Amino acid sequence: MNIRRVPYDHPDAVKLDAEVQAEYHVRYGDGGDATPMDPADFTPPNGIYLIAYDENDVPVASGGWRAQDANGEGNRDGDAELKRMYVIEQMRGRGLARRVLAALEEDARAAGRVRMVLETGTKQPEAIALYVSSGYEPCEKFGYYRFHEESRCYAKAL
Repeated sequence: MNIRRVPYDHPDAVKLDAEVQAEYHVRYGDGGDATPMDPADFTPPNGIYLIAYDENDVPVASGGWRAQDANGEGNRDGDAELKRMYVIEQMRGRGLARRVLAALEEDARAAGRVRMVLETGTKQPEAIALYVSSGYEPCEKFGYYRFHEESRCYAKAL
């Protein structure tokens, strides 16, 4: 597995983002994640975006973090917000998400971020299981979906 840093608007990132958005729509029936995002959010030193490629150079997993500081949406100074964690269906269960997550945490820590935060939902139990087993704990809600009943937020000190 080859994990590479790419721009958020890289064609492979766009492809995987479309797939994760379609999955969100199936799970929640709401057209996908409406959180505003800009490719610049994932440009160092403000964040990064990673894609894991298989041995045939096919993109199979993705994820990124973007810097957040205290704001009106519940973030704290020093937060790194995890976004677009995704593994294509046929590659799930092989530890790819855990490898991408570890790389993102390491990079955010090196960038001086002090806490990794994420928002997921009740209809993503496998995501919740990954985060809890990786040391994330429930935290106060933040972000675009902070008032949604199905939203769940987690944090981990870096």
